[in-house]
Amino acid sequence: MLDSNDDIHPLFSGAPKTTEFRKLRKRIVRSVREAIEHYGMIERDARWLVCLSGGKDSYTLLAVLYELKWRGLLPVDLLACNLDQGQPGFPGKVLPAFLQKMQVPHRIEYQDTYSIVMDKIPQGRTFCALCSRLRRGHLYRIAREEGCSAVVLGHHRDDILETFFMNLFHGGRLSTMPPKLVNEEGDLFLYRPLAHVAEIDCEKFAQAMEYPIIPCDLCGSQDGLQRQQVKAILDAWEKNSPGRRQVMFRALTNARPSHLLDPKLFDFAALSLK
Repeated sequence: MLDSNDDIHPLFSGAPKTTEFRKLRKRIVRSVREAIEHYGMIERDARWLVCLSGGKDSYTLLAVLYELKWRGLLPVDLLACNLDQGQPGFPGKVLPAFLQKMQVPHRIEYQDTYSIVMDKIPQGRTFCALCSRLRRGHLYRIAREEGCSAVVLGHHRDDILETFFMNLFHGGRLSTMPPKLVNEEGDLFLYRPLAHVAEIDCEKFAQAMEYPIIPCDLCGSQDGLQRQQVKAILDAWEKNSPGRRQVMFRALTNARPSHLLDPKLFDFAALSLK
């Protein structure tokens, strides 16, 4: 991917010229393109609401989608959206300034879900479930108002793996966040184009591009979260056996219902001998 001053989107202005970064960028773009094609995300002339939190993952998502669109590989209209949830100290001017500078069409929505979460969740309990549900409801509403057919989120491979093990350990089910989903109302798609991208690659990419990262101080400041515990387990496995995360992720794409125990997925009663 060779950029000239006349052939580059502002999101990639100032990109490092090192071989290492070029390989990283190429790997991420290839992985996102594969996910989009593999899971059938493209509807020609559709409009996507690309959700930005200001974290490393959402910046990577936005940049790569524009990379694909810039090169004619993503024939959809993109609208970036940040939901300011009213957290004390949230730097509300950072994303609007960044998106304007990068010439990215966007919508900034203010909804004080923070106060609702703090009021409803008892002391010592985690905020994630309610916070996520409130945020998702507003994003769906915004997508409808903006004529979007899909809400696009920045969950990556590690998020998907962590959710799988959280459901396994705490929920008693084999499930995770799918790359493509239809909402309960049946009128919007939910896409996760970073499904094949490792978290470490998102981190390296966003840091190399020097995007203005905004930390999540609401849930990130809580100790003992189930996700943090699962992440620690996966980190230990990866340290002892490099590449373990990718092997486990590949397993999620290679399910064998006849070798599990769910009779709703495979008709064990109908098995017979020849």
